[in-house]
Amino acid sequence: MAINDHVANLLARLRNAQMSRADQLEVPATGVLQNVVQILKEEGFIKGYRVVTEQNINRLRIALKATPEAGYAIKGMRRMSRPGRRIYVGKDDIPTVKNGFGVAIVSTSKGVMTGEKAKKLSIGGELLCEVW
Repeated sequence: MAINDHVANLLARLRNAQMSRADQLEVPATGVLQNVVQILKEEGFIKGYRVVTEQNINRLRIALKATPEAGYAIKGMRRMSRPGRRIYVGKDDIPTVKNGFGVAIVSTSKGVMTGEKAKKLSIGGELLCEVW
């Protein structure tokens, strides 16, 4: 089955893995998804990830971060821009997610980065998603 929206697929699989109390999950590997997952790792939402190649198919194996007291590190996520309705933001319009406790992920001309980094570089782009 062809996937039209890889970022929405990633967020749905993350949500489903957390609902089923899984430790890890696999998604098809694309360049954008690797960048998004790298940002999630740097921001502390997941333990880690690695690219697994099986039968010439690259997949991302993502290890979820959870503690017995607080549960999973990802409390919520929202897909902002989608194929049917793209959302572009300027450098001044990049949102702050949950008063700084979350992260906005923006696809810019300099690559995929957090909203805070895009603000520091004074560039806007396509607002992919928000994670908190």
